[in-house]
Amino acid sequence: MKDITQIILALLALLFAVAGVYLLPAVRSFLREKLTAAQHAELCRIVKIGVRAAEQIFAGSGRGAEKKAHVLAFLEAHGLTADFDIIDEMIEAEVLALKRGENTAGE
Repeated sequence: MKDITQIILALLALLFAVAGVYLLPAVRSFLREKLTAAQHAELCRIVKIGVRAAEQIFAGSGRGAEKKAHVLAFLEAHGLTADFDIIDEMIEAEVLALKRGENTAGE
């Protein structure tokens, strides 16, 4: 039996990349409609800090669930009770941007 782990990981990476390209603009547009510019910038800043901290604390691959739980706890600790589906998308977009080396603060 062949090990198809690398193929599955490549397909997942492609799926996240495609989702990031198409979903990120929609999420940002929705948030801009619901939040003031200052609120949106602050939310982006806090998500970015949480994602980057989780990446440092939980180093290594295969720890995505721990990282996401840390970010969600970080957001809750800062009083953010927004729709967690949207927050989830923001986290995924920030992780993708971090892997690409992009700076997304305040977008």
